[in-house]
Amino acid sequence: MGIVSRRTVLTTMGAVPVLTVAASVLGAEEAAAATANINPSAPKQTIKGFGGMAHALWIGDLTAAQRTTAFGGGDGQLGFSILRIPVGESQADWSRDLATAKRAVELGATVFASPWNPPASMIETFTRGGQTNAKRLRYSSYAAYAQHLNDFTAYMRNNGVNLYAISIQNEPDYATDWTWWTSTEIVNFLKQNAGSISTKVIAPESFQYVKSMSDPILNDAAALANVDIIGAHLYGTSYANFPYPLFKQKGAGKELWMTEVYYPNSSDSGDLWPQALDVGEHIHHAMVDAEFQTYVWWTIRRSYGPMREDGQISKRGAIMAQFARFVRPGFTRIDATANPATNVFVSAYRGGNTVVIVAVNKNTSAVTQQFTLAGTTASGAVQSWVTDAGRNVAAQSALTMTNGTLTVTLAARSATTFVTNVGTTTSPTPSIPVSPTPSLSPTPTPTPSSTGGGGSGPRVTYTMSTWNSGFTAAISITNTGTTAIDGWTLAFTLPSGQTVTSAWNATISPTSGQVSARNVSYNGTIAPGASVDLGFQANHTGNTAEPTAFTLNGIPCTVA
Repeated sequence: MGIVSRRTVLTTMGAVPVLTVAASVLGAEEAAAATANINPSAPKQTIKGFGGMAHALWIGDLTAAQRTTAFGGGDGQLGFSILRIPVGESQADWSRDLATAKRAVELGATVFASPWNPPASMIETFTRGGQTNAKRLRYSSYAAYAQHLNDFTAYMRNNGVNLYAISIQNEPDYATDWTWWTSTEIVNFLKQNAGSISTKVIAPESFQYVKSMSDPILNDAAALANVDIIGAHLYGTSYANFPYPLFKQKGAGKELWMTEVYYPNSSDSGDLWPQALDVGEHIHHAMVDAEFQTYVWWTIRRSYGPMREDGQISKRGAIMAQFARFVRPGFTRIDATANPATNVFVSAYRGGNTVVIVAVNKNTSAVTQQFTLAGTTASGAVQSWVTDAGRNVAAQSALTMTNGTLTVTLAARSATTFVTNVGTTTSPTPSIPVSPTPSLSPTPTPTPSSTGGGGSGPRVTYTMSTWNSGFTAAISITNTGTTAIDGWTLAFTLPSGQTVTSAWNATISPTSGQVSARNVSYNGTIAPGASVDLGFQANHTGNTAEPTAFTLNGIPCTVA
């Protein structure tokens, strides 16, 4: 991506068809859709997050308030958990995006980086078609370029940002304004040099998910061994080309990321409605058809982007937030009826006992939609949030799920997110990796019950992942009693020097010393034998000890 409008360039190339809003086949009256069947015990890909690009050199840095809007999870915020930054050609440029990256990390986001060009000393020019000044990396500079990527990684780490991954090249097959790479060159670099890079490696980041750029990596065992993430952009990519059978065949143990896009164009306002609903459908297909683990926008603050120039979220941003705020890193997409009615798109996700359903209704009329969750007879409150012409991620009155079935009305031209707790299911729960995540906005919760559910005391597991000045803690609470817990508060004492910076699936206060983690609106009930998962990110001053005791609603817990 560059400053030049992608839409203008691709239209010239003939790569992008004319985009129109699909006409509804439903009339003005509310219609009924087929049941959307959801199977919480049928896991698909693990979600790494939703996010966007920050590029201070080209676009200007985010302000402090805008960083919080981007990576915070409350009302009026995007809930992004992924940040992409550039790798500057010169070390003098490396500090430009540092402040935003550090704040993103503080709010629980994962940061990765992509280069547009190597340092000038490593580049040579050549003739490519009609371009006489095309740029490429000198073959003799491959080792030096790998060191350049390592040096950037070390710089960020030394300044408080542990990059999750670094790319070899942004859009090597669309590089008129930056550096070209052939698929053969990428394979050779991966085989000979990528093994020395000190973080995860992304390739090839083709501008249009051109499979001839990534197929050679998957078909070369040595190259594949030295790449961790197959990255792709989706500019002008048809939905028919979203699936990637070769990756499913040969990509075991690798991740599949969508690392840049805007959709449907860069010429219209991000507040144009109902066009913004196209973003919801696009995310749906990226998650369901392509099975990407991330969805990353170019760039966070733009007139056509998720954040307006005034720092408020746009309609396109509200649609992204319907996914980003609630489908958190470590959640797993689960099997669901993807298209229960014309212009209705459903995807579902699970984290522990929490199930999130996102439904996009592009019809001009409301749709009655039934969701049935397989393998569970769970009943209870379902929280929901909606974006339509007049609302942005607006919390709605609680709904009720009965014996695993929920019937709702999807508003005309809307995106709705439903969050519920399914308790235990008839099949084993898939393993859910935990990543740091900002907490959702505080909402009213049930008053905690005075008992622990009867029988033996609750069971708590506490798992830490530490680094030089911080850590994440993953906590699981299991109701070992015989009756449900309705509203819970987990109390424990953080060791000296530990301070909470963000939390997920709970609100935690205060941030140090004796703290209380209280349920949020969607996970207040713990059925007998069921568990809830929560966690937090924190700083430490050298003390990485774990709490020694926990109480749930005043009852001492067994620590597993």
